[in-house]
Amino acid sequence: MKIFALLAGLFSGVLGSMGLGGGTVLVIYLSLIKDTEQLKAQGINLLFFIPIAVFSVIIYSIKKQIKWKLCLKLAFFGLIGAFIGKLLSEHLGGEITAKIFGVLLILIGLSEIFMKPKEKNIAKTQKN
Repeated sequence: MKIFALLAGLFSGVLGSMGLGGGTVLVIYLSLIKDTEQLKAQGINLLFFIPIAVFSVIIYSIKKQIKWKLCLKLAFFGLIGAFIGKLLSEHLGGEITAKIFGVLLILIGLSEIFMKPKEKNIAKTQKN
């Protein structure tokens, strides 16, 4: 069973550092394989990503891939959203929160499958 924990941590870190939602892997591992309550899995996930986020910010900052003014504005409103989200998750409970999480995963997956990438963003990324 320890190999699953190591792989979950590895894939979560890789995907999280790439900005691709590594928390999804970790929350799924914790809730399905380790039978952790949904809200606890989300809390563990948040703590898990602090060192990964710090490392990733350093690397992306060195590569000059962070727009700091935009990031600070988004972070301010993200903190407000985090507070509201915590209140909502406590009010809704783990079962409903897990269902919301599942629906969001399905919607994100469907959008990735059926949405065409924006040409402007692809060209801009290739220039960097």
